[in-house]
Parts: sequence; C-alpha cells; structure tokens
Amino acid sequence: MANDRDDPTIYLVNPERRGILPLDGFHIPRSLRKTVRRRPFDIRCNTAFRQVITACADPTPERPRTWLNDGLIELYVELHHAGHAHSVECWQDGRLAGGLYGVSLGGAFFGESMFSYRTDASKVALVDLIGRLLAGHFLLLDTQFVTDHLRRFGALEIARTSYLSRLRRALRAEARFPSQAYPFGEGLVTGAASGSEGGSGNDTAGGGDSASTGSAQLKTQTS
Repeated sequence: MANDRDDPTIYLVNPERRGILPLDGFHIPRSLRKTVRRRPFDIRCNTAFRQVITACADPTPERPRTWLNDGLIELYVELHHAGHAHSVECWQDGRLAGGLYGVSLGGAFFGESMFSYRTDASKVALVDLIGRLLAGHFLLLDTQFVTDHLRRFGALEIARTSYLSRLRRALRAEARFPSQAYPFGEGLVTGAASGSEGGSGNDTAGGGDSASTGSAQLKTQTS
C-alpha cells in the first residue's frame, strides 16, 4: 500500500492481528437482503477492472487521501490480465454504480477495496463476491483490517499465527473464481448457495442471517 496517491513508495503490511471475513459467518442485514432480491443492479464480473480500481482510488469528502498510487494500480491491472485479480461490478442504467476488486491465489481471496456511486452498490457487490467464493470452493477471505463497516457483515480479527495457518491451507486448496455474468449473491438470500469447506466454528461471527458454509484490506467508500 502507499501513503497517498502521489507517494510513489509502496509498503508491505503484516499486522499482528489480521482481518478476515469467514464465509461461514457472513451476515447479511435484512434490509440488504431485500435490496438483493429487488435486483436494482446488473451484476458483472471482470468487465471494467480498471474503472473499478480507479474509482476506489478517487478521493471522497470522507476520505481525501487514498492508499492506492499509480504504480499499485498498474500492478493490479497486470495481475488482472494474468487472471489473478478480479472485479465484481454493479451497473445501473448502463453506468458503473459500484463494485469491488481483489486478488485470488489458490483458495484465498484478498479483498482490496470497494466503492459506491449508488446506495448499497458496494454492499450488493460484496454479497455477490461471497456467493462466488463459496461456489468456487474458496477457504479464506482476507480483509487485512476490520472496519466498522465490515464488522456488521461478520468480519473479525485473528492472531497472525492463526491467519498464517489458514493462509497456508487456503493456498494449497483447489479453487476457481467464477467470472460468469450471473448474480451469485442471490443464492445467499434464498438459501440456495452451495458451500465450501472452510472456516472454523470458533471464528464464526454468530447471530442474524448468515451465509451457509466456507471461510482483503477491503477499504470502503460506501454511500
């Protein structure tokens, strides 16, 4: 990550406690379930990766500085062309309304950032991402850190040693990121999602409606 858009220095971050979003503990608020069922957005995958990452890097009134500089953006675009970085996009009336992107390695997905131009667009993209990870047999969704926004979806912190153990297991797993233009998130709100193996029950965030089965800093710019 970088300190600012204009700072060319790139830093590697290895925190003592790591944020993850266990797939078997993903919580979908009831109001968001209703939004997903209404289908306000056209869900697409990997059709506008550069647009998504550029939108994530744009400053906002709530966040005047960004951790993405031009060098990082180009590195992520190269990873995308190599098949390792993916975007989940919400479109409305032919325009990009919100989305997220991240990197996949083995059965691990590293969520990087999300943004919204329309209410709930990034949240709907997150629900769709979880559906894709479950369908692709992923074991780990790494959020790097936990924000209040992510905590409402079930994100939690674990010790670095526990994280590294999960990461080693996930990297050995056979997983495939589904890139079809299909609303994978709808299966989570109808109970039709197929699961993967991941996640320890000890790390599951309990309570409320959660996605069935399975276990990026996802820095948010949400409306």
